[in-house]
Amino acid sequence: MEKIEHIGIAVKSLETSNPLFAALFGKPHYKVEEVASEGVKTSFFQSGPNKIELLEATNPDSPIAKFIEKKGEGIHHIAFAVSDIVSEIARLKDEGFVVLNETPKKGADNKLVAFLHPKSTNGVLIELCQEID
Repeated sequence: MEKIEHIGIAVKSLETSNPLFAALFGKPHYKVEEVASEGVKTSFFQSGPNKIELLEATNPDSPIAKFIEKKGEGIHHIAFAVSDIVSEIARLKDEGFVVLNETPKKGADNKLVAFLHPKSTNGVLIELCQEID
């Protein structure tokens, strides 16, 4: 893994949360994007070299809606940049981690993504991200 790519935060409403985080960072979000396959709308903020992704559910059956229902708003995942997501998935499986999707899928912000189950990572949902060329 190369670096933390971003931290994902589940929110009930981007309309409410975007102004709050804009005030926190002193600048507006730079991108809003919907990932229909995941039932989520995202908003990205840059803070120095770091990115924060706000995640709002677009339907009541989405993973974000279920997360908020169970745990409330808050940190949802930590994403790490990788240069070869397929190799990294294989390596982590060999190390005993539970991979939620063994085939990477298209995520937000021009990335291929895969997730590790929180039960195998001390309760933290881990996302692997590879830039799409």
